[in-house]
Amino acid sequence: MTIRLSADQSEELDTIAAVDGQPVSHVIRSAIAEHIEERKRDAVFQDMLRQRIERARRMLPNGENGKRKR
Repeated sequence: MTIRLSADQSEELDTIAAVDGQPVSHVIRSAIAEHIEERKRDAVFQDMLRQRIERARRMLPNGENGKRKR
């Protein structure tokens, strides 16, 4: 995965990593993990996720619920 940062973001990220004594990649992974956990606890996000899953299920043939038939 590749991300593009502004020059300011890159400089600030480098500074945070240096002050924390951590590699930039660790700071990025930690921030992503924190963001994901916040979204998991966000009721509005969870409602939107359920709606998206339901829309996707309706696209499956014969009303399948995502389980493969064997």
